[in-house]
This record gives sequence, C-alpha cells and structure tokens, in this order.
Amino acid sequence: MTTYQPLRPPVDGRPVVENRLLAALPGKEFDRLEARMTTVPFGIRDPVYRAGGPVDHVYFPLDGVLSQVVVMEDGGAVEVGTVGYEGMVGASVAFGDPRSQCQVFCQVAGRGRRLPADEFRAECDRGGPLAGLVRRYMLFQAAVAAQGVGCNRLHGIDERCARWLLMTHDRVGTETFTLTQEFLAQMLGVRRASVTVAAGMLQQAGIIRYTRGKITVLDRDRLEAASCECYRAVRAEYDRLLPPGEVG
Repeated sequence: MTTYQPLRPPVDGRPVVENRLLAALPGKEFDRLEARMTTVPFGIRDPVYRAGGPVDHVYFPLDGVLSQVVVMEDGGAVEVGTVGYEGMVGASVAFGDPRSQCQVFCQVAGRGRRLPADEFRAECDRGGPLAGLVRRYMLFQAAVAAQGVGCNRLHGIDERCARWLLMTHDRVGTETFTLTQEFLAQMLGVRRASVTVAAGMLQQAGIIRYTRGKITVLDRDRLEAASCECYRAVRAEYDRLLPPGEVG
C-alpha cells in the first residue's frame, strides 16, 4: 500500500500544491483562495487552537503533523486525532461553530497555509467546490472518530502503535521523524512504560529504530503487517470520500 498522494502535477508552470484538499480544487478556485492565504511555520508544541477558544484562522498543513487533544478537568489529555497534508483544521467554522472543541498544537514540525476564518466561511457559503470538499472531509473525520473508538476498545497497543507510526510516516514524507514517548503515549492513551514496550518490540523485530525521540521506519511493509485493520480501513474511507481529482 502506498502513502497518501496529495500532490497535483505542475500545470503550465504553476507550482505543485502540497495539501490534498487544496490540490483537489479547480485552478480558478484555488487561485482565488491562494491570493488570500499565507504560509506559516509550525514548531513542535506550537499552539494552534485552545479548547473552547476562537478559531480565527483555518489551516491546511503542507507537511508535519498537527495533534487534536481533548483535555479533562483534572488536566489529563488524550489525542483524538492527527492531521497532516491530507486535511485541515478549523473546518467547523463553515458550519457556524466559531470555537475549537479540541486543543490543537504541532506534534511534528512543518508548514501550513492559513486563511482567515471569516473568509473561509464566506467561501463555503458560496456553495462551490471548496464547500463540497469540506463536507466530505468532515464525513471522513466522523468516520475516523468512529473507527478510533472501536480500535481503542478492541485492538492491542502493539497494533495501535504500528497504526499511529504509519499515519505519521505518511504525513512527514521521510523515513526518520521526531516523535517523543510523551506524544506517542498521548496518541495511544497509555502510560509511557507501555509505549516503551510496544516500540521496543517493533525495534527488536527490525521494523523501526527508536532512539532519543527519533523514529526511523526500516521496513514499511512489515510495519503495515504489524498494524491493525484500522489503518487500512481509514485509508480506504479517505479514498472513497475524497478520491484524487474529484471535487464538489
């Protein structure tokens, strides 16, 4: 199985678009948005939204990974999703919700395209291709959440660890990336000791190398074989709802 294919080939000298949602837009629609967007860097742990806070801008990651976290009253936190160049954050403003339900911050450093929230909502209210993409992306997010509930309940930490590593590998585009035990434990909703065991088993099997917060994927095929079915299910649902080359 290949990784996400978000890039649109250059046409008439135009640069490649690095976010799959933006890449799916027709040229004129993309150009109108592009004129109002800016590129911003994301450093590790940089905040994007706070839980219950305003969504002033929406972001389309170009690389790196953003983490969506639910924070409890006692300060405990668990990751409910990650977003890379296959998606966006802040889409709820298109449906009239101006606040973020989750805390969102950068997990793996990268860049993103940023658009003011009011302009994004106005664009979606026009009912054009962007609105259709956003609706289908939100359906995909709902499917991911449902799959995640089943995965966390029924699958072991080793399988889930492999799944999260695959998802991160898809998004960073390199064999080696930074992912601390703290982040991985939050992703899996377990203690760091459990992460040490799960990652250690993958390392002993020669599938990954994990040292000082850096992970190197040594054998992608075996990592996919070690993952639970949820990785493939989520990928298939993305391709069903957002197939390359289709908009609206």
